[in-house]
Amino acid sequence: MSFVPPSSSEPVYAAIDLGTNNCRMLAARPGPRGYRVVDCFSRITRLGEGLAATGRLSAGAMARTVDALKICADRMARCRVTRARLVATEACRRAANHHEFAAQVMTSTGLELDIITPAEEAALALAGCAALLDDHVSQALVFDIGGGSTELMWVGRKNGNPVIEGFLSLPLGVVTLSERQGAALNEPAGYDRLVADIARQLAPFGDRHGIAGAVTGKSMQMLGTSGTVTTLGALSLDLGRYDRHAVDGLDLGFGAIVSVTRRLMAMGAAERAAHPCIGPERADLVLAGCAILEAMCRLWPLGVLRVADRGVREGVLVTLMGSAVAASEWGA
Repeated sequence: MSFVPPSSSEPVYAAIDLGTNNCRMLAARPGPRGYRVVDCFSRITRLGEGLAATGRLSAGAMARTVDALKICADRMARCRVTRARLVATEACRRAANHHEFAAQVMTSTGLELDIITPAEEAALALAGCAALLDDHVSQALVFDIGGGSTELMWVGRKNGNPVIEGFLSLPLGVVTLSERQGAALNEPAGYDRLVADIARQLAPFGDRHGIAGAVTGKSMQMLGTSGTVTTLGALSLDLGRYDRHAVDGLDLGFGAIVSVTRRLMAMGAAERAAHPCIGPERADLVLAGCAILEAMCRLWPLGVLRVADRGVREGVLVTLMGSAVAASEWGA
């Protein structure tokens, strides 16, 4: 990946997506075919660690996250960012002490924390990955498996452009599910029970929008954005190290999803942690994401999922730029 240093006269935009598990920053300048990346940063901070049990962000989680945001602020200053937005999602929505955390962020970094609604999160995720939707498909199920929640969007088209016709924010993500059901996830019977339970929670959304009928008619596409789907994509390709260019836009068959998931279940925690496409920070979370994804695949057996290594962060960036173009050239 190559980065393009900005000149002093060029506007540079930056987006930070602060989730329950990860802090991700992207700085870029507009280009003729989308945007060109100036800098990017990602760090797992687990801001939502323990939130499900206490209803509050812990002191340690807030400190880790503020440290990551300081790095973002420093890098944005070096890039001479002219306009930026920091959005926070489920962890901050649910935390009783989110005002305290926002004040810490402002004092330590000068960044204003914008806690967005689930509906806005869904819209930004779609904006970030819309370029991966097939033009000839009239409907799509787009989803984002996060750390604290999972957003599903039923997407149609209006005048050729994707529009959200319905969305669901399920209060289950890889961090919350792992904390509540970690032991069950690591044994086949418990895993299957969790998949069935998640599917029951998702089913009314599918019924409301007739998704099963669209699957049968092959008139739809499934597009997923999250660490879960990108990890599964990398593992299906047997990559020795993660490669965004190989994974972003990959069409992943449901058979491959099941096969990789079974491989992950057969691994011990240490083996998952040692894998270069998983790592120690995701090793205890990956099966939770697989369970959420497998519930969708069982409910709506389309057969193929397109993988997006882009989402809310990229959506924030393109909306800051005032552009309808969601594609990233990433230095190409």
